[in-house]
Amino acid sequence: MNTTPGHFAGQVILVTGASRCIGAGIAQAFARQGAMVLVNYLSNHDAAQDVVSRCQQLGGDAWALSADVRSAEAVNTMVAQALRETGRIDAVVNNAFSPYTFDPDHRTRFGDMPWQAYQTQFDGAVHAAYNTCQAVLPHFKQRGQGSIINLTSDLVDRPSIAYHDYTTAKAALVGFSRNLAAELGPLGIRVNCVAPGLVSPTDSSRATKESVKEVLIAQTPLGRLATPDDVAGPVLFLASDWSRFVTGQVLTVDGGLVMR
Repeated sequence: MNTTPGHFAGQVILVTGASRCIGAGIAQAFARQGAMVLVNYLSNHDAAQDVVSRCQQLGGDAWALSADVRSAEAVNTMVAQALRETGRIDAVVNNAFSPYTFDPDHRTRFGDMPWQAYQTQFDGAVHAAYNTCQAVLPHFKQRGQGSIINLTSDLVDRPSIAYHDYTTAKAALVGFSRNLAAELGPLGIRVNCVAPGLVSPTDSSRATKESVKEVLIAQTPLGRLATPDDVAGPVLFLASDWSRFVTGQVLTVDGGLVMR
């Protein structure tokens, strides 16, 4: 166990969709730096408790909180409960999204794409982030500080494969984030995005063929795909005071596949 006080010692970080994959990696990275992590999950209690245990083993603390982030009522209840017990929230990481499978061979082409597919992704990306930001905003305003990090995608800048519904929702989340950053900056609240490329292993990338991964790797200057830990580091940077003069930005984490 790491007993050295970390950069986030004494801070409380809410990570949505944190019971698995990228969210779990982010939660554990904060815990490694001494944070108290609120591990939000939808339904898999055992997986969330496993993340809590790993966070505690890493030297931080954690608490599993069940809430469907697509429901304003559920999110408001979760945030109110968290504030009653911990007294503060320092940063929010909106990582949860509607389930999606990155499978180029079986993706839906635009001509066959129902609007409901877009709506499902909007609900998981934009509506979920909206609910969480609304719930924490009064607390952030009261403290005159806070950091919000929204997980988007490098597909917004380079739709190498046309995942129409997923990428469109993530693009909207970028616009949502920049508008929030513009309005909340004078209040001391920062809003940024982290845009990963294909991350492996995750549930969403499980159906991605090795041949597709190899093509992406060949086009990536750093020569591999991202891991959940690769995404966690930039999230911690944007939540920390190291980035205190950074807001409204999209930090792309894909090994140089997208350069801006």
